[in-house]
Amino acid sequence: DSGFGNQRLKKAYDALQAWKSAVYSDPFNYTGNWVGPDVCSYNGVFCAPALDEPTVTVVAGVDLNHGDIAGHLPDEIGNLTDISLLHLNSNRFCGVIPETIRKLKLLYELDVSNNRFVGCFPMVVLELPELKYLDLRYNDFEGNLPPELFEKKLDAIFLNSNRFNSRIPENFGDSPASVVVIADNRLFGCLPKSIGKMAGKLDELILSHNNLSGCLPEEMTLLNTTSVFDINLNKFVGDLPGGMEHMKGMEVLDIGNNVFRHHVPATVCTLPGLKNLTVSYNYFDALDEACFPSGFPVAAIDNEMNCITGDEKQRSKDECSRVLKNKVDCGGADCGGTGNQEGKTKKVPEHSPPPKYPPGKKSTPPSVKSPPPPTEKSAPRQSVHSPPPPSTVKSPSP
Repeated sequence: DSGFGNQRLKKAYDALQAWKSAVYSDPFNYTGNWVGPDVCSYNGVFCAPALDEPTVTVVAGVDLNHGDIAGHLPDEIGNLTDISLLHLNSNRFCGVIPETIRKLKLLYELDVSNNRFVGCFPMVVLELPELKYLDLRYNDFEGNLPPELFEKKLDAIFLNSNRFNSRIPENFGDSPASVVVIADNRLFGCLPKSIGKMAGKLDELILSHNNLSGCLPEEMTLLNTTSVFDINLNKFVGDLPGGMEHMKGMEVLDIGNNVFRHHVPATVCTLPGLKNLTVSYNYFDALDEACFPSGFPVAAIDNEMNCITGDEKQRSKDECSRVLKNKVDCGGADCGGTGNQEGKTKKVPEHSPPPKYPPGKKSTPPSVKSPPPPTEKSAPRQSVHSPPPPSTVKSPSP
């Protein structure tokens, strides 16, 4: 093993060679220099002194972002036991996440977004003791969201644009994450009352484009430091909960494309940090004076297609009457009661504009800003959050 410097680099070499053998398309020849014992010179492979033995050099991270590489992850990937980050976003890796990944005891950040992974939620990732950042966006994962996910001490959870089809587990609020994005799935049922337990921790919650229903729990008004709350394109019903004036950290509030009704109070429109408020495509029949665009000194407001008398771009009287005459039962067995049926037939714009988030800056744990979504499935994008690995890491350019 003299050519490798130490046994740990030899072990990493074996793992990387097995991985290269599992690649069947590499249009940028990204793994072309994965040859020979100098693994630290391989594209996308980063070395550093071992945390437990600083005199020994080890492979500390692998970053193949935007490589457009097709293949699968071999079991041997579990032998890269010294890596703290694994970035694979914007490739064409398929199959399942191998169970051997549980051996990556130092892994802090796992990003497999924008690939073609399949199967149920990869429970094995919850066995990684140091994991803080989990990004599974833009894949084909399906089935239930496991309650164990929200018991894990993660700081960022990105699951959007998959095929998860379940209720949000009741222990949702136990998660300490600052960012939770589960948009563009097939979630149904109500928003758990445990969300109130995320007060002081949750910065961004994005649940848009699902089939969530029922009334919003009053416990959500405890989220006094949350800056982004987006539930656009769901089937929520009823009145807005009282006490939203306590959500003083709110900057982007998007409740559009639901079946909310009655009054949008001034307490919502005058939240001190509010920059963008979307209440369009609901059935609100009254807006407080402070909520009209002319009265909005700072924030932008979108209130079209409601039931507001005397305002332009509203629903027809017949449509409003048909919906508003139905009684909403917030205690219904399916968290929606009779009002839920209207959510199934409501008309929404064919192309809803993306939410306009306030500009955020690159950040490292414990504060994470959600990365912007790509314009389409195959569009490459850069991870905006990288924890500090054991050495200085540069993102490679294929």
